[in-house]
Amino acid sequence: MEVNAQHPVCIQVIQLLEQLICTRSFSKEEKETADLIAVFFENNGLAVNRSKNNVWVKHPHWQTDLPVILLNSHHDTVKPAASWQRDPFVANWEGDQLFGLGSNDAGGPLVSLIAAFLLLKDQKNLPFNLIMAATAEEEISGAGGIAHILPELGPLAGGIVGEPTLGHVAIAERGLIVIDGEAKGVSGHAAREEGTNALYIALDDIAQLREYTFPKISSMLEGVKVSVTQIAAGSQHNVVPDRCQFVVDVRVNEHYTNEEVVAALQAVCQSKLTPRSLRLQSSGIAADHPLAKAVAILGLSTYGSPTLSDQALMPFPTIKLGPGDSARSHTADEFIRRTEIIAGIKTYLSVLGQLKFGTARK
Repeated sequence: MEVNAQHPVCIQVIQLLEQLICTRSFSKEEKETADLIAVFFENNGLAVNRSKNNVWVKHPHWQTDLPVILLNSHHDTVKPAASWQRDPFVANWEGDQLFGLGSNDAGGPLVSLIAAFLLLKDQKNLPFNLIMAATAEEEISGAGGIAHILPELGPLAGGIVGEPTLGHVAIAERGLIVIDGEAKGVSGHAAREEGTNALYIALDDIAQLREYTFPKISSMLEGVKVSVTQIAAGSQHNVVPDRCQFVVDVRVNEHYTNEEVVAALQAVCQSKLTPRSLRLQSSGIAADHPLAKAVAILGLSTYGSPTLSDQALMPFPTIKLGPGDSARSHTADEFIRRTEIIAGIKTYLSVLGQLKFGTARK
């Protein structure tokens, strides 16, 4: 299958990306981009499913005895940084580069996945079923995004998550825990050595957190990373504080569950540690999974991703792959290259072309 910038499908999806850039779609405010995507699918003869601001379509030649692969990327964006030199809501071409908010994260990967799906939609003999889902709230890991529709999609044998990865394949991804720490002391007058200083308790605990090492190291994700990023205590200079609050950012490798990590950190702290959520688990795909095998056959470069995506909410094997560069994400004057999109479409088609399951699975 010859895929180039002049292919009608490639022209269509790049026009869709231009429309998406021109349409505000901050997390939880994606209705208008969901409308655009739904109309785009309908215009391509596909039966559209929608729940909240999530839109998905199934391959027209669905066979109930085949495994199901999910193609997924998001259409929400962060808010533009103040340092943008261009209008972030204008699709602005400069040579091969398309500037605009969400062009790189994750508009380019999204439309590349959609193009791959469209280029395969008329094939009647695929060895798997395909679902293409454009989802919301990824930037905030929201409950109204991919997690909201997973129960409606049924059993999934694997997935490709579209994110800007320079065309490399993330076969593992760190999990995330944000922990609120609270040290409790006893207030008193600072001049009379009264009370128990909660700030000192917190500082001792922060020192413990800084020095603590989780023994299991990942070849892809390295060690668990613990960072204290915020602290607050005290009301005035002459009062010993009886409360000190701090925030811990924890990036988890695939050797630990989030629950195990919190328990280990609590064991070395006097302060109470309360995780805001335990749902963003680390992920990894086994080397013998058909997706991992397809990547290996193609000789694609693999890595462990330090950044979070909707992979963390998918309880089935996934890879993260797409055109664009994660370093451009959330930056002013974000852009994607047309050549990157075309290359991304080809890579997605190559992975799906190599994807084979030994036995049919429901």
